[in-house]
Amino acid sequence: MSEQGTYVEKSFERDTNYITTRITADGRDGFPVEAGRYRLVVARACPWANRAIIVRRLLGLEDALSMGICGPTHDRRSWTFDLDPGGVDPVLGIPRIQDAYFKRDPDYPRGITVPAFVEIATGAVVTNDFTQMTVDMETEWAQFHREGAPDLYPENLREEIEEVSKPIYTEVNNGVYRCGFAGTQESYDSAYERLFAHLDVLEERLSTRRYLVGEHITEADVRLFTTLVRFDPVYHGHFKCNRNKLIEMPALWGYARDLFQTPGFGDTVDFTHIKAHYYVVHRDVNPTGIVPRGPALEGWATPHGREALGGSPFGDGTPPGPPREVVPPEHNPVLAMLAG
Repeated sequence: MSEQGTYVEKSFERDTNYITTRITADGRDGFPVEAGRYRLVVARACPWANRAIIVRRLLGLEDALSMGICGPTHDRRSWTFDLDPGGVDPVLGIPRIQDAYFKRDPDYPRGITVPAFVEIATGAVVTNDFTQMTVDMETEWAQFHREGAPDLYPENLREEIEEVSKPIYTEVNNGVYRCGFAGTQESYDSAYERLFAHLDVLEERLSTRRYLVGEHITEADVRLFTTLVRFDPVYHGHFKCNRNKLIEMPALWGYARDLFQTPGFGDTVDFTHIKAHYYVVHRDVNPTGIVPRGPALEGWATPHGREALGGSPFGDGTPPGPPREVVPPEHNPVLAMLAG
């Protein structure tokens, strides 16, 4: 096995056995919502973690929930805090997120993943169930939401959000990995057809509506965005998802630009970390480890015209303020284009 690990399988199947302990307002699993008690550990490279970064920022949870950021590359053991001085997270005091998993279970047998909630006092992971984590941030953490925080999981739309999100996960979020890690032509061909069949469904849906569900941004949009923003930089080439580029799908490209230009979305994106992660870590897909220079990013700053479809990003809420944890400008030059 390489130092980075191996990823290609005959037919890729994601391990979905996560730690399902929840942090809730009533503390029914033994972990009540409490400001300063937990740390959200993420990597900007990871699309699943990017969801949690976006939701935390949109809801204004920065004061209640600190965030540790792992570097973009990792070995087969775990993500590391190589961005921090001395390679150690300044709050948890550990060099690897693996340490927090082993604090929870010294014989932890599954994948070491981000995002994860870690209890600061014990140093142990509480949960890495990424889908439930963002929903709980939107519902259970309501007492710590900023004034004007949008309702990302409206009670009257939850059934539709989950209905729309289910195939987004199976066919798109996970579908790109099914293409990229396919070990046979047959499994790749099947994954490719499934991916683009659902992207066509989404292209049609978003041609007549600004957001996936309702008249403002919801959890469903967060779930789709983190795959779309990585599509041309990584998935089109590295994962062979190459029927179309995102920029060749008009509704999806306009929708992705609309979200990118909305505070809380594009300002969480680190294109340098994204490309470094996939092209360096997946050595069985990209043996040389060469990271491509492209694609050009200027298009993300161009007008999208989606306002004509109605709706507004935050509904009755307001945009978040400037980001607390800033992406280095050279890692996302689009932000300077939008500001200028």
